[in-house]
Amino acid sequence: MHRACPSASGGAAADRHVAVEYSSDDEWAGHLVVFVRAGLGRGEQVQYFADATDPGLVTRTLADRGVDAASAVRRGQLVVTTADETYLAGARFDPDVMTGLWQEAVDAAAAQGFRGLRAIGEMSWGARRIAGAERLLEYELRIHHEVFERLPLTAWCFYDRRLLARDDLEVLAHAHLARWGTGAAPGGGPGLSAAPLTGAPGFRLAGSAGYEGRRVVASAAAALAASPAERVTLDLSVLDHLDIAALADIADAARRRPTGTPVRLVGAPPALHRMVELFPELGEGLEVDGR
Repeated sequence: MHRACPSASGGAAADRHVAVEYSSDDEWAGHLVVFVRAGLGRGEQVQYFADATDPGLVTRTLADRGVDAASAVRRGQLVVTTADETYLAGARFDPDVMTGLWQEAVDAAAAQGFRGLRAIGEMSWGARRIAGAERLLEYELRIHHEVFERLPLTAWCFYDRRLLARDDLEVLAHAHLARWGTGAAPGGGPGLSAAPLTGAPGFRLAGSAGYEGRRVVASAAAALAASPAERVTLDLSVLDHLDIAALADIADAARRRPTGTPVRLVGAPPALHRMVELFPELGEGLEVDGR
């Protein structure tokens, strides 16, 4: 479920990791000011990771709209940098590295006396030829459980509709449990989407897991394989179709899990039960409800 207008302050983990979409510079500025003003008022450190936007424009826009950005920068409460200097600083984008960096950033903000950390990241780099960019969906799926359920962090992922293909944006936005600025995109949602579950660690696939959804399945499988949780659930109850290649990806991910415990599948379609009967090896590492 996607919330249309999450609060700037957040609360539950589902409300603190937000996909924010915009189609104009004015929309971008409005989201920016709401987020930064709330963070400064709450005594949190605010970080902005620019990609397509000049960092100087961020502080100028805040100042033009009544936020004393210069003072916040001087006291270290507002930090404006670029994606290239932060999570893209390595040889390639790596979700494992990023989860550790968030822990370090939260600890550093607390050490400086701030009451928490909030960040905006421009995600337009996902459309560029960057090593590891293909793991962006995996990252968005994983950080709900691995970061936001553990740390006092609020982050808005800025998605500029002018820079990202509609289908790609829809898939990435659906990986968030909260979404702001959602427009009525022609053609509806993606053919296949993946999202984290609320509560117990795990993910939900929705739509058709066939050839066209191969990239989404691969990302969800990678998130399953990497999850540090002892027990992980994959909810297939709103899945219309699952082909054997998708099931093979899920089974392979289950076998690679570091804990060695099986992945629980709930709401598995009848076709999955038939495939596991025909190919028992595909059931290894899976605990299929009703089987």
